[in-house]
Amino acid sequence: MTVQESTTGADPKGGRPVLPSRGRQRPLGMGETTLTGGFWATLQQTNATATLEHCEQWMERLGWLANFDRVADGTTGPDRAGWSFADSEVYKLIEALAWEHGRSGDQVYDDAVRRLTARIARAQDADGYLNTCFGHAGRQPRYSDLEFGHELYCTGHLLQAAVARLRTTGPDELVAVARRAADHVCDTFGPDGLQGICGHPEIEVGLAELGRALGESRYVEQARLFLDRRGHGTLKDIPLGRAYFQDDVPIREADAWRGHAVRALYLSAAAVDVAVEQDDQELLAAIERQWANAVARRTHLTGGMGSRHQDEGFGEDWELPPDRAYCETCAGVASVMVSWRLYLATGDVRYADLVERTFFNTIATSPRSDGRAFFYANPLHQRVPGETSDDDAVSPRAEGGSRAAWFDVSCCPTNVARTLATWHTYLATAGRHELTLLQYAGARIEAELGDGRSVSLEVETDYPQDGLVTVRVLRAPEGPVTLRLRVPAWARGAELDEGGRRRPVPPGPAVVDRELEPGEEIRLHLPMAPRFTWPDHRIDALRGCVAVERGPLVYCAESVDLPVGTELDDLTVDTRAAPRYHEGRVTVRASTNHRNDPEPAWPYGTPADLGGTGSTASMDLALVPYHRWAERGPTGMRVWLPVARPS
Repeated sequence: MTVQESTTGADPKGGRPVLPSRGRQRPLGMGETTLTGGFWATLQQTNATATLEHCEQWMERLGWLANFDRVADGTTGPDRAGWSFADSEVYKLIEALAWEHGRSGDQVYDDAVRRLTARIARAQDADGYLNTCFGHAGRQPRYSDLEFGHELYCTGHLLQAAVARLRTTGPDELVAVARRAADHVCDTFGPDGLQGICGHPEIEVGLAELGRALGESRYVEQARLFLDRRGHGTLKDIPLGRAYFQDDVPIREADAWRGHAVRALYLSAAAVDVAVEQDDQELLAAIERQWANAVARRTHLTGGMGSRHQDEGFGEDWELPPDRAYCETCAGVASVMVSWRLYLATGDVRYADLVERTFFNTIATSPRSDGRAFFYANPLHQRVPGETSDDDAVSPRAEGGSRAAWFDVSCCPTNVARTLATWHTYLATAGRHELTLLQYAGARIEAELGDGRSVSLEVETDYPQDGLVTVRVLRAPEGPVTLRLRVPAWARGAELDEGGRRRPVPPGPAVVDRELEPGEEIRLHLPMAPRFTWPDHRIDALRGCVAVERGPLVYCAESVDLPVGTELDDLTVDTRAAPRYHEGRVTVRASTNHRNDPEPAWPYGTPADLGGTGSTASMDLALVPYHRWAERGPTGMRVWLPVARPS
């Protein structure tokens, strides 16, 4: 299947973040999908009405936007506001605003893009260079710190913002600014230019997508050059090692994701883009291999990636401690970026399975329900309740146990914003004769198939609260159509109902391959009984523990739900009694053990030394979806619960 893309104006399908020129599946655009209610529609609307304004206000308050004004006015100096990568947050905000304007058509978002673009354009140098931290009076020279300067990283996010604008509105000043910046990068770092790379991958994915959007193969080729230069010790060595930058092993030879998680995942997303555009099967196979190994051995139950705080990075195989899980929100966004691209290239729904898990249990976890505070890191165990966050202060810490209104390093809020603005574009894809539903939400779908025919569907569901997904055919073409509904890997026992004829469907695509009739309903029944999930025995930190899931949601225990005087550390779960769901609550049978004698002076010894004397109390313990933890205030929390020993 080949996808055709207009290079002269807005995407006629309403825009989408990723649009390969070839692949097994075509992503549906904003004009083809509309959320009509439910879980994701609520998050998307909160993002539009609260988060976008919130982000711009903080950037204005902290001087990150004024950095561009100072470059334009020639008043730069050593007192620039923010980290070296502060420009990128402005670009991600513009990207989110552009997508939101494309989704809703609301003029307020278009006005915001134009207002911010005008300030950015004034700061661009004549040769296309655009950065507020380097290259100006009182600042370091251009490209003098490729390891940590983030110049090319910032440019990559500028290019992605321009893609959003181009595909939703058409060529404008932002697109012109981005084209000049991309040309500057190609001129400076091309085959005969500087042979360096950026310490933080991102320019690669920006170049590849802008190249596709504009039909500029030069940009895609420059992305390939950057990919192939990495892994040869191009960057300076640092105490964390070159693996931190993924500069230790060439990307085609690596078997696992390693080092800084966001860096590794952005790099892999770009590699899939380049592999697809240049029909590089070796490169695509390398990322498929790395994805499979990371999912099998280096990914947390929530879909979160990154086990080490010191480098925000991946650990070794099976190194998945719940209390030291880093699981940066940005890594969740980047994981979706990679998995989505792999799905579009291959049509393998296991990639969509991970997208769903990550959406519900990492990305949806970050924003507070009002859209004005966020988690940066997402541990699976909070031993001590965090302090109440001050909504009027910048948090200096990425891990605090409560959502913060803004961070000293605020990459996550804008990453969440641009992702939620486009969530509905991950809902479904089209093939030559087929339409595949990948994520479930109340929606209206008006899709054009690859053969030129079109189909109109309405999806009704209360997923993830309920497992019934009803697909109503509003309009169907003549001749057979293949309708595929993804059955998640966890959904053993699912059934498909066609006109009252129910049949079991295993995990994977549930296929309806026939002529569709307007007015008919196809129902997918996903089993939603809560279930215990056990860890692989090689994950040392989780031995003797169990987790609870229901549908796509991971659940957790919070200390605020325990009886007074009871600690999470004293909790054990009786797995002989299945978890239960009743009136919107998941409960497990649990016990707490209270010592009646003093704590031992040494936490090791024989069972007699450590057990002491005490009393046991049994209870039905209510669990909450992990994405809602800490919504009621600071609390202890754990996903993995110790299993009670048989009596």
